[in-house]
Amino acid sequence: MRCNRLAIPALAFALATSGFAMAQPFAASAPASQYQDHDRDRDRDWNSPPQEFRDIERQGYHDGIEGARKDYDNHRRPDVNNRDEYRHPHVPESARKDYRESFRRGYDTAWDHMMNNARR
Repeated sequence: MRCNRLAIPALAFALATSGFAMAQPFAASAPASQYQDHDRDRDRDWNSPPQEFRDIERQGYHDGIEGARKDYDNHRRPDVNNRDEYRHPHVPESARKDYRESFRRGYDTAWDHMMNNARR
């Protein structure tokens, strides 16, 4: 009788641990460095202005990224129209349209990037 009392828990323990031991190799199928390299490459791309941008557009794109970071860090809702840099840019009148378009693009890109990374 005493053998039966020990046999059932021992059998349950053996079955539980064998399933866990078999599952371990599948959980670590891809090296962590592979994901880190991918993240680093993706990070390098999203915050660089497009090659075809002129200087004023690069400035707007960069300012848009910084504006989005400030809004995200201060838990504000994403709204480019709430950024003073967007509404009243300190650029020549003739460059305001290009600045604002690239600011919006940088802002939207940064916000999207931060929200997708926050889910990880």
